[in-house]
Amino acid sequence: MAFWIERVAAVAALSCLSGQAALAGDAGAGKAVFTSSCSICHSVQPGQNKIGPTLFGVVGRKTGSVAGYSYSPGNQAANLTWDEPTLDKYLESPRAMVPGTKMTYAGVKDATKRADLIAYLATVK
Repeated sequence: MAFWIERVAAVAALSCLSGQAALAGDAGAGKAVFTSSCSICHSVQPGQNKIGPTLFGVVGRKTGSVAGYSYSPGNQAANLTWDEPTLDKYLESPRAMVPGTKMTYAGVKDATKRADLIAYLATVK
């Protein structure tokens, strides 16, 4: 009987892990989202600011911290760390997350595309 309980527990644990993996984004698809939606204003090259700051190393970085970029007062005062949940919320609606941001983009409404984009940005470091 203990064998079956252990086996059921192992299957349940694997199911939970595979469910979590399904929620993770696809970096390859995220690169396509970046190219089509973000690359007009942002670069992923270190030190290369455009209309917006470089997104090189953005995951884990503090808001308003890229040298040489002129941030809005709202972004300077936000005091956030760009981790995955914060990026998800910001990318859904930048102006709602950081009032006064210079970013005029309305946001990525599709949760899968946001997850993919964040997965891609996590690789750019």
